[in-house]
Amino acid sequence: MNASAPPIAEPRWAAVVVNYEAGPLLLACVESLLADASAGPPEVVVVDNGSRDGSVAALRRALPSVRVVEPGGNVGYATAANRGTSVTTAPVVAVCNPDLEVRPGTAAAVLARFAAEPDLAAVGPALCNPDGSRYPSARAHSALFDAAGHALFGRVRPRNRFTRRYRQLDVDWSRPRDVDWLSGAMVFLRRTAVDSVGGWDERYFMYMEDVDLCWRLGHMGWRIGYEPAGEAVHVQGASTASRPYRMIAEHHRSVYRFAGRRWRGGRRLLLLPAAVFLTGRALAEMAAQVLRTRPEAPRVSG
Repeated sequence: MNASAPPIAEPRWAAVVVNYEAGPLLLACVESLLADASAGPPEVVVVDNGSRDGSVAALRRALPSVRVVEPGGNVGYATAANRGTSVTTAPVVAVCNPDLEVRPGTAAAVLARFAAEPDLAAVGPALCNPDGSRYPSARAHSALFDAAGHALFGRVRPRNRFTRRYRQLDVDWSRPRDVDWLSGAMVFLRRTAVDSVGGWDERYFMYMEDVDLCWRLGHMGWRIGYEPAGEAVHVQGASTASRPYRMIAEHHRSVYRFAGRRWRGGRRLLLLPAAVFLTGRALAEMAAQVLRTRPEAPRVSG
């Protein structure tokens, strides 16, 4: 008499990769996610926003079992994140860019935080640049004065005092802490928490959707955490380099949308001058892009 097969364990975590023409970086990203079995094997879903660079075809040849969702065009980051999350079942979902590689052990470190802290809605691992430097991926909401100073001087004087406070460059990034928001380049989310706020806001096409999601979670009483025991290497701008002008415009449009949601009372009087300022800054960024001798992905993520 044959013993019955043991039941297949439900995955403890899932990963949703939002892809747009990331080239070979997509396959490397998915392979790194699958290799991190520290919290059990993840269910991995790729949502492809209409790529025509062969990245999805290469993924399918190498990893045919990975599910690919194709919305039929470029629906933006927030919409793709929602669609990918909707076809997963795990209680924790990591939403990430395709241009990063996750270090082994990241999932275990993050899921341990969720298990120990039931009021934690989102956890962000440490994000490193390819040169090994730390990207400031977990921050507090900035004061208006610091945000304006960073917008004016951040490119010409990257170490100015406004940018240092805005990007929290003097924080000890080796220690876990509570923060106001996490970079959507890779953020682990408790499914019940995200459901409680209605998911990602699909009115954002690109940029600020991560800040907005964390802001809404905070207003519902959830906590947002940073966990440096998890780590990923992130190549910024890989999916935006082909359309730099649209990305610059989308970034500034998203900043204005979030200001309209966050500012209340008398601060709403600042929305008109903010619109004028952001329009001027976007035009200046586009002009700088034209004048560069070598094409460059727009580094507008803050």
